[in-house]
Amino acid sequence: MKNTPKTLFNRVLIANRGEIACRVMRSCQRLGIGTVAVYSDADAKAMHVRMADQAIRLGPASAAESYLHIDKVIGAARLAGAEAIHPGYGFLSENPAFAAAVDQAGLILIGPSADTMRQMGSKAAAKQTMRAAGVPVVPGYEGDDQDLATLQREADQISYPLLIKAAAGGGGKGMRIVRRAAEFAEQLGSAQREASSAFGDARMILERYLEHPSHIEVQVFGDQHGNVVHLFERDCSSQRRYQKIIEEAPAGKLSAALQSAMHEAAVQAARSVDYRGAGTVEFIVSGDDFYFMEMNTRLQVEHPVTEMITGIDLVEWQLRVAAGEPLPLPQEQIRQSGHAMEARIYAEDPEHGFLPSAGTLQRLQFPPQSAAVRVDTGVREGDQVSIHYDPMIAKLIVHAASRQAALQQLQQALAASCIAGLKHNLGFLQTLAAADIFTTADPARRIHTAWLDGHLDELLATRPSEPPQELIALAAMLLLHTTATPQQTSDPWSPWALRDGWRIGAAAARSIKLACGQQQYRVSSRALTADLDGDTEITLDDAEVMTVSGFWHSTANTADAMPAYQAALLVAGRMLRATVHCLPDAMELVHGSMRWRFARVSELRSDNAAASSQDRILAPMPGRILAVNHKAGEQAAAGAVVVVMEAMKMEISLRAEADVVIKAVHVAADDTVSADACLIEFESEA
Repeated sequence: MKNTPKTLFNRVLIANRGEIACRVMRSCQRLGIGTVAVYSDADAKAMHVRMADQAIRLGPASAAESYLHIDKVIGAARLAGAEAIHPGYGFLSENPAFAAAVDQAGLILIGPSADTMRQMGSKAAAKQTMRAAGVPVVPGYEGDDQDLATLQREADQISYPLLIKAAAGGGGKGMRIVRRAAEFAEQLGSAQREASSAFGDARMILERYLEHPSHIEVQVFGDQHGNVVHLFERDCSSQRRYQKIIEEAPAGKLSAALQSAMHEAAVQAARSVDYRGAGTVEFIVSGDDFYFMEMNTRLQVEHPVTEMITGIDLVEWQLRVAAGEPLPLPQEQIRQSGHAMEARIYAEDPEHGFLPSAGTLQRLQFPPQSAAVRVDTGVREGDQVSIHYDPMIAKLIVHAASRQAALQQLQQALAASCIAGLKHNLGFLQTLAAADIFTTADPARRIHTAWLDGHLDELLATRPSEPPQELIALAAMLLLHTTATPQQTSDPWSPWALRDGWRIGAAAARSIKLACGQQQYRVSSRALTADLDGDTEITLDDAEVMTVSGFWHSTANTADAMPAYQAALLVAGRMLRATVHCLPDAMELVHGSMRWRFARVSELRSDNAAASSQDRILAPMPGRILAVNHKAGEQAAAGAVVVVMEAMKMEISLRAEADVVIKAVHVAADDTVSADACLIEFESEA
């Protein structure tokens, strides 16, 4: 906003890391406010550290010794001369003890008061407060008695299916669905362990589980002068294990009457706790009924979709409210326009249970930012995705006049994005964004919170096992005709950089061996005319023959000139188009909603497979062992959880793939292990 008054802060410390720290800094810098970053040893070279006006080390990589250490964060603010602290989301953002400590230190927290956090931070207390305020609440149990017998009895009374939720939690941590009474104790124990690790609090609440609800949240804002407004709603129903994947605004599946009722309930909820700053009231919607779920007393990860449809910088509003100013706009002047979507891009492996991934971002490419496309990230190409923190790489946000136009914009932006160096979910996001359940024009048939967990295998199975033959041909021609691996020559214009098979008198047939996933293909190419744009004969695996009558690409041939471009192939009157990403050691083609990676196979390389790991359980990544459920000599049935470990804020259950006998156990609870460490050895089939 223009005409920034002098009452805003001179210097703000951002008590966070990653994309949210960078996001807050951008608004501060635009408003002329000095920024202070804090960092752990793992983040010494991170993007948010380099963006800030000054940066202060907090401590080791462990969040408990750095980003979660209240005294260190406040000490850094004092050292830097900051007047206020912005907590971002996660870490200390909803910690009432931190809010109280900031106040006692004579600093300003850019967020609600400690008392408000206490009321809304506990799901149990929040539900009681909302009942008193007349806001609809899902039936359940929020009592202090956490004895197993008591919780089992209450669960049986509520009936199944039942939802177990961490009383102090959020972000899907410490949540489990229980469908039968016999499962309750095991699921409760798992949820308690996860909640204790994530929040330091194992208390649970129970509530009735609604089978196919929508997850709708309303953005609210309050100031210190008694004003409270809403900034419309967001649909966050695209979830896997309670983790949001694609969010959008507005929620087109709601009737106007239901929208209005939810907006009023959200404002009433905020008023009931004297709320100030940015907050989100989350509801479960089933049919025409809605129920309060929780209130997040901070900025949400998905706040950009609200900014895109309203044109309002929510961080600027946070800063103004914290500085004592009234809300910049009254309710009647807040407008929404168009439709926005946000996709969360993570370092994770969708083909192996979405296990988080860590490593170096050898390639990180997104479409150019504009009024229609926005990218919020806290990493750059060459940065490391650490094992110590959440594996989010970026948020890709789009805006258009309608939902259909926004969906097309999202699909195009995902296709134009490229990541190399570690596992990621770009391909999965493309598959989801193209799924019928997501693209349907009928709001009543759109995705609900339980759909992905119940249909994940079905969704993943929509990907063909092999790429189309025409795409294989296109990949081969690109690798034969371009300098996709420019390290072979320092001069991209050298004739030795071209793979055109030129000979005196005619063009020779050329061949190449490609690998795509677990498959390998031999492709030969022979020009049928002397014309560079003439027909080419392509032979696939010495059998399938096709004539390519056209081949174009829109940019220079060098990977250095442009890492991504559009290519097309004309075969038998059918045009195949693809977005091409040139990687350090491969070429990635995006065709429709599918993403395929092709690599040249050396004729000298051995094809011997790696040693089998079916006789053991290996750690999928670095982490900490939470539990070992079997001893040497014991039998484990197929599918049994043998080891439970924690990595990148996620609990991972490692299971036996067949009936086995445990030969040796190499780890114990609380051990720290490296990636691929042997945890369990199997003796034989039981």
